[in-house]
Amino acid sequence: MTISEQQIQTILKQTIDPTTGKDYVTGKSVTHVQVDQNNVSVDIELGYPASSVKNSVQQQITDALRTLPGIGNIHVTVSSKIIPHSVQQGVKLIPGVKNIIAVASGKGGVGKSATAVNLALALAAEGASVGILDADIYGPSQPQMLGITNHPDSLDGKTMEPVYAHGIQAMSIGLLIDVETPMVWRGPMVTQALQQLLNDTNWKDLDYLIVDLPPGTGDIQLTLAQKIPVTGAVIVTTPQDIALLDARKGLKMFEKVGIPILGIVENMSTHTCSNCGHTEPIFGTGGGEKMCRDYNVEFLGALPLDIKIREHTDAGKPSVVAEPDGKIAETYRLIARRVAVKVAASAEDHSELFAKIIMEND
Repeated sequence: MTISEQQIQTILKQTIDPTTGKDYVTGKSVTHVQVDQNNVSVDIELGYPASSVKNSVQQQITDALRTLPGIGNIHVTVSSKIIPHSVQQGVKLIPGVKNIIAVASGKGGVGKSATAVNLALALAAEGASVGILDADIYGPSQPQMLGITNHPDSLDGKTMEPVYAHGIQAMSIGLLIDVETPMVWRGPMVTQALQQLLNDTNWKDLDYLIVDLPPGTGDIQLTLAQKIPVTGAVIVTTPQDIALLDARKGLKMFEKVGIPILGIVENMSTHTCSNCGHTEPIFGTGGGEKMCRDYNVEFLGALPLDIKIREHTDAGKPSVVAEPDGKIAETYRLIARRVAVKVAASAEDHSELFAKIIMEND
C-alpha cells in the first residue's frame, strides 16, 4: 500500500503542538512534505524559538507518522523562524529589531525587572536573538541584574553599541551615568532620553527586544507607549489585591494606545519555607488568573516568592543562566515560549511590502 501526501497531512492535522495548542497544519507550521516509495520527509517551521522542545516535537511527529501502515523511513526536521509583527499605527519599526515586547506593571515592587531580564534570557535560551532596553530612567536596575559594569562603545561618535551580557544585547541609562547619580529630570527629558537609548543603539538583528518599562501609568508611561513601536505588552503583578488594582490600570493604558496584551505573569505567587517545606500563598491566591478572565487575556504563568530569584539578580546572574536546569528557569522558559507564541499569532508586519514613493524635482 502506497503512502500518500494526503495521509501525511491528515496525521499532522491530528497532531497538536503542545506549546500553541493547535495542530501543525492549522498552525501553518508544515512547510514541506515529500513521499518517496513510502519514505516520508516532513519539514516543520515553528513561529517561536523552541530549542528546549525541538527534539520532543520531532519525536512527537515521528511517532504519529509511524502509526501509518506500511510507512518506511521517516525524516522530520524542526526549525524556527521569527518574523516582524505589526505595531501601533503611525509608529515606525526600529532598524535591527523585529519585535518589541514591553514588560510593565502598574506599581513598583512586584518583580517586573527580574521578570523582564529572565524573560529576555529565556527567549535567548530558546534560540532567539534578544536584546533588553532598560526604560526605567529614574531607577535603572538591568546593569546590576546582568552584571554589567562597562560603558557602551561608540564607533562613530553618534550612536552606541549595545553591551553584551549572558548572550543578549543590553542598553540602559545606568550604563552611561555613575551608579549613585540621581536622574533629576522632568517628564519630557525622560521621554527624550528613552527615545535616544532606543533609536541611537545599533541593535544587531534582534528577533525580540524586551523593554523594561518603569512602573506606573502616568504621563511618562503613556508617552513611551505611544512613541515606541510595540508588538505587545506583558503585565507583571502579584496576587495581592492592591497590586492587581494597579495592574488593571496598566492593562487599560495599553488598550487605549492600541497595544495588544500578550498576557499576565503572576509573580510571588506562593512561598515555600526553606526550613519545613510548607507552601503558602502569602499574597493571596488566584488574583492573576481572575484578572485574565475579566479582561480575556492569557495567563502566562506564575512564579514563586523565592529567595534565589533575588540572590541571582543581585549577583548579576539571573535564574535562567544561574541555574538553567532548575525549576525556576524552566518556568521562565515556558512563559517565554507562551509570549513568543502570542507574538507569532498576532498580525504580521507588511510595511516592507509597500513601495516607497520618492518625489523628484524636474
